[in-house]
Amino acid sequence: MGNGLLQSIADNVIFVLVCVSVAAALFLIAYAAEKSVQKKNRVTERILTTRKITMIGLFSALAVILHLFDFPVPFLAPGFYKLDFSEIPALVGAFAFGPVAGVMIEFCKILLKLVIKGTSTAFVGDLANFVIGCSLVLPASILYMFKKTKKMAVAACAAGSLIMTVFGTAFNGVYLLPAFSKLFGMPMDAIIAAGAQINGNIHGVVSFVIFAVAPINIIKSVAASGITMLIYKPLSPILKSAGPALERRTAGEVSNSGKA
Repeated sequence: MGNGLLQSIADNVIFVLVCVSVAAALFLIAYAAEKSVQKKNRVTERILTTRKITMIGLFSALAVILHLFDFPVPFLAPGFYKLDFSEIPALVGAFAFGPVAGVMIEFCKILLKLVIKGTSTAFVGDLANFVIGCSLVLPASILYMFKKTKKMAVAACAAGSLIMTVFGTAFNGVYLLPAFSKLFGMPMDAIIAAGAQINGNIHGVVSFVIFAVAPINIIKSVAASGITMLIYKPLSPILKSAGPALERRTAGEVSNSGKA
């Protein structure tokens, strides 16, 4: 019993370290990419300005609302897999304010969700949502940063959707499913059996992620990309005009507080 408890603690500590490492790596990738483009374009603006932080907060709130309305897709996967469209605000925010903003929106969304709702998957599902969401938002926003045209936006969304589907499917099979089985205490055979009840083609981990996980990632990425393409252009002028207004308001508040 003592050894089992120690093993459980060790597994949870390792999982936390993996979560922290993955989040840090994604932030560093986003920061390096954004700095590289800024250097190329001779832009001196800070990565995180007051207006960006404010807009990140706004888009994070929108994202967590969408995330809270997740729903199972029983015709595709077992009930612990749920579909949501919280990547839409993250992708719009990343297109408007850069990759770092996109990763921060995804990260804040998960933190807010955990505070409001907690976890039902031993935090594995929360890690999955963050990492797989970033696998769409990060490459799409990096590509779009280099050339902000409609054609590039379409290409960026297509590339992000492909990366999300391939990476999300592989990440589930290699790490997330084994981690869920261990931390949640659900044998892998039971997970496979739950998938087999829905789709007779599922016989193991590989077929599970191909026939259950990949379709969810395809639906999620295509929907997020399609809606972003529809709403980003009308929203873009509003987002751009909101920035200077926020900066002026903040500067005025600082000035007034100084006079007082």
